[in-house]
Amino acid sequence: MLLAIDIGNTTIALGLIVRKKVLRVFHIETVLPQNVLRKKIRTTCLALARQSPKLKGIVICSVVPQRLALVQSTVEKIFGIKPVVIGKDVLVPVKNRYRNPKQVGQDRLVGAYAAMVLYGAPSIIIDFGTAITFDVISSKKEYLGGIIVPGIRLSAESLFAKTALLPKIHIKGPKNLIGRDTQGSILSGLFYGYGAMSSGLVEQISREVRGNPKVIVTGGYIKVMQKFLKGTRHIVDEDLVFKGMELIFHKR
Repeated sequence: MLLAIDIGNTTIALGLIVRKKVLRVFHIETVLPQNVLRKKIRTTCLALARQSPKLKGIVICSVVPQRLALVQSTVEKIFGIKPVVIGKDVLVPVKNRYRNPKQVGQDRLVGAYAAMVLYGAPSIIIDFGTAITFDVISSKKEYLGGIIVPGIRLSAESLFAKTALLPKIHIKGPKNLIGRDTQGSILSGLFYGYGAMSSGLVEQISREVRGNPKVIVTGGYIKVMQKFLKGTRHIVDEDLVFKGMELIFHKR
């Protein structure tokens, strides 16, 4: 049994994994004050320690450097296991063709590697998270790069913050394409808009990549987003990054 911790910009996700099967996932807000965050991580990990006496390892993937040391030290004290940090203690085993390889977030590389191993190459990985990212693995199993756009939540918050009359909304799938009120119009723009954008980008990327790339979608908003990916054949894997972390941990 492995504890995988994915430190993202919005949430810190802690998942228990056994043989590519994610048993439980806990979420903690990344932006909490440091003392509150430490307490929540400690409480969650103490509960996990009672429930998971057979834990054999801890692996961390982080895109928030300011939170890494806190999480790392807290879990090590509780479990008595030194965490393996991806990008520091172990590298993602894929050839990175980015102009500056260090600019790629470790979560993107982990997801791309998992897609390549589990579903084959070439592949396009779409992650509907804080940002929406598109990552591309070539038929040669090389990480080529990708596309980054503001995510659903970021876009909604930007509309609320930068406009005088548009309200703050609860993010959920729209009922209709044509909104009958302001909230419905915003939700339609977000979900149908991002759905059409994603389908269009997959089509364009597929023209540039040799072979017939598989499309794998993941991320926090995938449950509500997947039905808006009209005309795009895709595989849904909510736990893609966790599975990638497990694969990398055992490949060391």
